[in-house]
Amino acid sequence: MQTIVVALLPIFFLILLGYTFKKIEFPSLEFWQYADKFTYYALFPALLIYKLSTASLDDINGVSFVSTGLVTLVVLSIFLMFLSKYVFLFEGKAFTSVYQGAIRFNSYVFLALTDALFGDSGLVLAALLMTFMIPAINILCIAIFSIYASNNKINIKSFTKSILKNPLILGCVIGGLLNYFGISLFTPIENTLGILSSAALPLGLLSVGVGLHIKHIKEVKLELFSSLFLKLAIFPVVIFFIGTNFGITGQALTILVLFGSMPTASSAYILARELGGDLKLMSAIITTQTLVSIFTISTILMLFQDYF
Repeated sequence: MQTIVVALLPIFFLILLGYTFKKIEFPSLEFWQYADKFTYYALFPALLIYKLSTASLDDINGVSFVSTGLVTLVVLSIFLMFLSKYVFLFEGKAFTSVYQGAIRFNSYVFLALTDALFGDSGLVLAALLMTFMIPAINILCIAIFSIYASNNKINIKSFTKSILKNPLILGCVIGGLLNYFGISLFTPIENTLGILSSAALPLGLLSVGVGLHIKHIKEVKLELFSSLFLKLAIFPVVIFFIGTNFGITGQALTILVLFGSMPTASSAYILARELGGDLKLMSAIITTQTLVSIFTISTILMLFQDYF
């Protein structure tokens, strides 16, 4: 228990520090806009390429591991649509925000926590999972918008390009291919990637804090609570049971549960804006989940620690 808390607290201290920097405008709001882009397009791909290209992948049961995540997405998607239609009767735009909040994950927090708990061996598994989950989640979200958002304008061609050009996916694919074919990077290049990767996690977590909007949490809504409970409580439980049925144990199972416990991604707001979702609700969900996850992640891991 103490080990989990000690590992998690610095992650959330950095997030709160990022929010503090935004409130006092240090060094400036414009700086954080560019810092977030630099982290997303340069630092995190460098981290993924560096870690994956030099990792040992021999002992990883990748098919069962990835299948657990994908099956969980399908199960939760069906469950969410059932709840929306027969139980909560969510309005279409609101449901798109609830859905995104319930299945998306913050990759910055996921990688940082995985690194804190397991180091390089955990980061390799996290990167492998992300390679498949990011496109799968985006495809499902687009499908939900096409069904539930009345004024959506979905361009399949541009959507496909955005998936193929996603820097996190590219970083995972490049690093994985280098590893698979046994290609060693030129030592100065490898060292450069190592230096860049060391800055990825702290700057990424500060950016998460900068992206919080406390003022958007103005009123308690059923949609907000539903998304919060589904993402931070139901998702990790479901992925745990599916993982155990696939024969996943130990570190791999812990990382799957950690993945399921993540707050939703800030990119959910961008998609909601582009495709006609409920922006205020989406912003409230992102902020609330990020803050509440400070407590729920450690609780979930401690509840399941005897089964890993």
